[in-house]
Amino acid sequence: MEEESDTRKINNSFLRDHNYATEADIISTVEFNSSGELLATGDKGGRVVVFQREQESKSQPQRRGEYNVYSTFQSHEPEFDYLKSLEIEEKINKIKWLPQQNAAYFLLSTNDKTVKLWKISERDKRPEGYNLKDEDGRIRDPTTITTLRVPVLQPMDLMVEATPRRVFSNAHTYHINSISVNSDLQTFISTDDLRVNLWNLEITDRSFNIVDIKPTNMEELTEVITSAEFHPQQCHTFAYSSSKGSIRLCDMRQAALCDKHCKYFEEPEDPSTRSFFSEIISSISDVKFSHNGRYLMTRDYLTVKVWDLHMENKPLETYQVHDYLRGKLCSLYENDCIFDKFECVWNGSDSVIMTGSYNNFFRMFDRNTKRDVTLEASRENSKPRAILKPRKVCVGGKRRKDEISVDSLDFSKKILHTTWHPHENIIAVAATNNLYIFQDKVRETELEPSATPFSCSPYGKLLMRCSRSFPGWK
Repeated sequence: MEEESDTRKINNSFLRDHNYATEADIISTVEFNSSGELLATGDKGGRVVVFQREQESKSQPQRRGEYNVYSTFQSHEPEFDYLKSLEIEEKINKIKWLPQQNAAYFLLSTNDKTVKLWKISERDKRPEGYNLKDEDGRIRDPTTITTLRVPVLQPMDLMVEATPRRVFSNAHTYHINSISVNSDLQTFISTDDLRVNLWNLEITDRSFNIVDIKPTNMEELTEVITSAEFHPQQCHTFAYSSSKGSIRLCDMRQAALCDKHCKYFEEPEDPSTRSFFSEIISSISDVKFSHNGRYLMTRDYLTVKVWDLHMENKPLETYQVHDYLRGKLCSLYENDCIFDKFECVWNGSDSVIMTGSYNNFFRMFDRNTKRDVTLEASRENSKPRAILKPRKVCVGGKRRKDEISVDSLDFSKKILHTTWHPHENIIAVAATNNLYIFQDKVRETELEPSATPFSCSPYGKLLMRCSRSFPGWK
């Protein structure tokens, strides 16, 4: 018992074990910036932690790709709506980076009701020699000032500052589920269950409602909006998904209120497979445009689908994430796991897609070779530079030594949030309160980023560059 207690003390300082994690420590979103040099995570405690990539070093090539803590700040605080007697959680629902245009970095973070724009900047000099203030910052008596001093900048230890620049609030009646920055770099959208609002990054006191699906009589409500995203190149185009498994593509040039979509994507349901759970598992939890803007990727409970923007009647590709759970939908409904919202991401070249599953598994699908792999993010195999081994789930019959039975899966451990480096084979996976960063296996002599896609390298040969447990940042 004493040994276990000592271990817990050590873990609390940097690594925190899953069993001792508090609700506030659970990671709720993770996002690379446009260059991939920074990685931001948000948690249920309203905190944002930014990791920065290590600079390349010829003397230590093995450290290439490691990320260390760069900045930590409290983005949102718990609030209370007295008019509606409603508690507003501080949980960070989404983080989106703005493309870098100067030395500072900017990101948007949102909880259920409020979006904030944060500026992250470095300061390594401080002004000294004020005329009206003394060195402690106290105001001097003007009658005692007899000489004029020229302030000078003195070097100081590097300090990273996170300052709120804009607060976009009071525009959503329902909970915000997604935000997306436009390619014009001037506007962004925030989305709740029934509405999509368009904001200007410079204007905080008003927004434009561009989608409103709220019926006159709420009893007639048949679906809600689950996610929305701007097209990566066309600033007038965006897509939003619904709980009925459909995606609507909208063009803001057609009308101020985009109630009428220009394209509608939905796969016809097979009547022979319809069940009580059909509508629940068809709900889309995430929608993502490909980097080239040609495709849409959607994630529902059991599958990931890729849609061609020129073909609305059916998906171009369908990938089964964990089809072995189809026979367990009843128990998943009882423990509420069937309502989990998994995200999906593209790699930089749109050739591989990744999404999460249970038991801390995450899945990768190669669109070219149609190969797939299941990998596990766990503390047991998280030694630095360890090679991840593919995992397999056994459904009935005789189980092999390296397989895990579907009945022994841990549904409390789930990978909901993942992100992929925009240019390299580096991924970040959030598993409860732990953040894992994996890198594609490269040779020790290689200093340049590996250009080998996952489709060409042996599956499962992911080299763990940094494995960190997300602590309760103070």
